[in-house]
Amino acid sequence: MREEAGVLHARAYTAADGLAPGIVYAIHRARDGTVWAGSLNGAVSRIQDRRVTTYTSANGLSADAVNTIEETPDGVIWAATAAGLEALRGGSWRRYGGEDGLPPGGVKSLAVDRRGVLWIGSSAGLFYWSGTRIESARNTPDSLQGEILGLAADNAGYLWAATDRRVVRISRASLEGESKAPAAVREFGTADGLPSTRGIRRDHSVVNDPSGRIWFSLQGGLCVVNPSRPALLAPALVHVESVAVDSRPLGTGPAARYPSNRQRVVFNFVGLSLAVPGRVRYRYLLDGYDHDWSQPTESREAAYTNLPPASYAFRVMASNSEGLWNGPPASVQFEVEPQLWETWRFRVTGLGLLATAICAGVRYRIARARAAMNVRFEVRLAERTRIGRELHDTLLQSFQGLMLRLQAVDDLLPPGKAKEQLEQSLERADQAIAEGRSAVYDLRSSATTTNDLAEAVRAVGEELTTQDSAVFHLVVEGPPRDLHPIIRDELYRIAREALRNAFRHARARHIETDITYGERAFRLRIRDDGAGIPGAILGQGKPGHYGLRGMRERAKQVGAKLDIWSGPKAGTEIELSIAGSFAYTAPAARPLFRLFRKKAG
Repeated sequence: MREEAGVLHARAYTAADGLAPGIVYAIHRARDGTVWAGSLNGAVSRIQDRRVTTYTSANGLSADAVNTIEETPDGVIWAATAAGLEALRGGSWRRYGGEDGLPPGGVKSLAVDRRGVLWIGSSAGLFYWSGTRIESARNTPDSLQGEILGLAADNAGYLWAATDRRVVRISRASLEGESKAPAAVREFGTADGLPSTRGIRRDHSVVNDPSGRIWFSLQGGLCVVNPSRPALLAPALVHVESVAVDSRPLGTGPAARYPSNRQRVVFNFVGLSLAVPGRVRYRYLLDGYDHDWSQPTESREAAYTNLPPASYAFRVMASNSEGLWNGPPASVQFEVEPQLWETWRFRVTGLGLLATAICAGVRYRIARARAAMNVRFEVRLAERTRIGRELHDTLLQSFQGLMLRLQAVDDLLPPGKAKEQLEQSLERADQAIAEGRSAVYDLRSSATTTNDLAEAVRAVGEELTTQDSAVFHLVVEGPPRDLHPIIRDELYRIAREALRNAFRHARARHIETDITYGERAFRLRIRDDGAGIPGAILGQGKPGHYGLRGMRERAKQVGAKLDIWSGPKAGTEIELSIAGSFAYTAPAARPLFRLFRKKAG
């Protein structure tokens, strides 16, 4: 075709000129000015300097219909056919199949981006030529499912595609699997101004022009989009319109607050986009409650229920139709005020009252137990006094009367063996009466002559110490305190029995006694470095002897804990402990400031 003197002259090429027979469906102008034409009969013709060269199956080309023709920067001519993809190199055609990475099926569209990458729209999906083989596009979105009728690449790194169902824009870098590629997939519809979303089956149904615009041939008409249009690049504006708590408006000022007994708070916001307002998306975050931004949504409302007392900041962002999010988000700060029972002062006061109640309950139980123990001790003391009185008034008086009668008989007997035997019996009877009186005295009064248990134990130790015996040592820790008489007597008898056993049977060199007047407990410890107690005797006691058994029984009667450790040549240690609330006659004074005094090391 040429123009001469204002008259347009057309040059027709037909089969007579060597053009491939049949309908010419695809046409492409190469960089060197050569025109390539593909027919539905499966032939490709090259028109250069008015000479026509046609390639058919004789040149290696398949006999399938040619859908479109493209050229890559290396000068290779690519033809998309109903059977697959074919390339012209060095005057011969080669067909690409499964061994080259392209599954069987027809190829409908081709596109070359500004980097020279060839994109292939096949019935099996989207592919690209890597330079050595055909690769399947990665991260292909679901919106590309279907027959790809047209492809075009813009100057911003995106690939535009028209399918039999929709129009899609995808990041080329994400399709090639680059790690820093934006995962941007944009589907266009009637809200964007398209008359339809279904492409037309024709050669180059999607093309880009020298100005960077993308043209679409759709069933509803011809459409064009400018990817560099400022409206597409301008971010959306977002504003929080209102905040409502239980359907009641709440101010959006810095002092906005509401009590925690309210259940539901709702935020309403709006975004403005200069491109397609209907495609504005939102995401929001409630600082102090949410861990991450919400998923993009079209809803212009966010609701939260039963927020705990705290300070919060609600932030919201908006994106335009191109997925571009605005900069600093719009935010609203507010505070959920605690109820009285949710304040720290109330909780501290409650914990203090609870601790006081627990302490009072413990002290009350200790007082009751102490009172019950005192009652039992008083009953035991009264019973002991009664038994002592009965023994004195009956058994001892009767023995005394019998002794007088026997003394009279002794006076009547003449000297001889019988008189000697009777006098010996009278002496033994006197000893028995003396021991009985001593036992009655012990029942009616304390076993010690002083309330100071340490002094009583010291007296026993000094009494048992001889020139050849073990060395006795007594240690008293803490200020001495008055012990309950019954407990004091039982502790004294246990200590006396333990000391007697140590001095008589242990063959020890040293015997130590520790008495500790603690605030919480009274402790008595007796230890020696003697031969120790055999295991059988330590557990069951020596047959015919009741020393160890009696010590355990006395400790159990007063509610004390008695532990005995011993071993061959390891000595013996006896430890008795009893709660101070039971052992002492009066509790120790505890000034308030001592509760907060740091204990010295």
